[in-house]
Amino acid sequence: MYETIQSPIRFGRIELKNRIIFAPTTFGVSQEEYIEKIRKIAAGGCAMIIIGDVPVCKGGFGISLYTKKGFAFYQTLAETVHTYHCKICAQLHQSDSDWKAMVRCVLGVLLKRISMDDLRIKLQEAVSPYITNMPLKKVRKITKSFGTAAKLAQQAGFDMVQVHGDRMCGSFASAVYNHRQDAYGGTLKKRARFLLEAVSAVRKAIPEISIDVKLPIRMGQYGKAGFLQEDLSVILPLLERAGADSFHVTLANHDDLENTIPPANHVAFGQEGCFLPFCDAVKQYTKKPVCGVGGLTQPDFVEQQLKSGRIDCAAMSRQLLADSDWPKKVMAGEVNQIRHCVRCNRECLGGLQRHTGTHCIYEKGAKSV
Repeated sequence: MYETIQSPIRFGRIELKNRIIFAPTTFGVSQEEYIEKIRKIAAGGCAMIIIGDVPVCKGGFGISLYTKKGFAFYQTLAETVHTYHCKICAQLHQSDSDWKAMVRCVLGVLLKRISMDDLRIKLQEAVSPYITNMPLKKVRKITKSFGTAAKLAQQAGFDMVQVHGDRMCGSFASAVYNHRQDAYGGTLKKRARFLLEAVSAVRKAIPEISIDVKLPIRMGQYGKAGFLQEDLSVILPLLERAGADSFHVTLANHDDLENTIPPANHVAFGQEGCFLPFCDAVKQYTKKPVCGVGGLTQPDFVEQQLKSGRIDCAAMSRQLLADSDWPKKVMAGEVNQIRHCVRCNRECLGGLQRHTGTHCIYEKGAKSV
C-alpha cells in the first residue's frame, strides 16, 4: 500500500528515498527553534527539506550565507537533516522589496498609521518602479550572485539548490511589473532573462549540482508575478537549456497570502491538490521531474497523483507542520493516526502575520480547532 509514495526517485541529479518533500516555509522564529522544527520534520521521514528564503546577495532579508554566523547556521541545518538520511535543498532567493520604499513607511508603521496589511500593499505597489528602473549593472550583479550563493550553499552541505522563480525573478518575468525597455524587458524572452541568467549562473558555478526551479504561474486575478500558462511552451525549454533539472510548480505570489497559502474555504483553491492543474500544464512541455504542491494532506489522494504520473514528488508544508511523522505513518500503514492539516491558517499563516512565528493548532499551547 502506498508503494509510489514510498518508492525512491531520481529527482534531478540526486536520489530521493521517497516522494515527499517539505516545501520552503518562512517560520519567523529563533534560530534554535527553527533548527528544532527542521529536525522534527527530517526525523518524520520525508525525503528532502527545502530551506526557504536563502539570500543570494550579501545584503538582504534572511540569514546570510556570507557571514560566519549565517554560514554556521546553514551547516548545522544540513548536518541535522543528514542525520536522518534526508536531503536538504537551499532555496536561493532575491527579494524585490524596495528598501527605500520600506524606510519611507517605517514611521507610519511605528505610529500605527499604516497597518501591516497596508504596508504589504504599499510594498507591492513599489515593485514595478523598482524593477523597471533598476540599473543594468545592479541587475547583472544580482543574477551573477546566484552562482556565488550556490557555491556557498554547497560548501555548507546542501545537496541541491532551488532558484526561487518568484519574487525578483518572477517580477522581472511579469509584464504586470516589468516595464523595462532594455534587454530585460518587453518580450517574454527578455522578461525571462533575469531568471534564465540566475539559473545559468548556478550551473556555471557548480556544473554538477542539481538545480530545481520554483516555477510561479499566475492565473486570472491570482498572482501578479511569474508566467502565464500560455508562456510555458517557450519558457520551459529555455529553463532546461539554462540548466534546470526539475520544477517545483505553484501559484505566483504578490497577492493576498491566502491565495498562495489557501485555507480550506478558499473560493478557487479550497480543494486538495489545488495547484496541481498548473503541474498538468507544465508536464506538457517537459520530461524533467515535476513537484506538485497545494493543500496535500490525504495519503490516498497523494498516492493517486504520484502513481498516475501527474506529479513526480509531492511537497507539503502545513501538513508536515501538523504532523511531521506523516511519511513514517503512511509507510507503516498507520494512516488512521495522522493528524491532518485542516487548512485553517490560524497558527501557521496567522502566526506569521501576527509576527509570533509559523506554528500549528496541534502544537502545545495552541488553540484547538
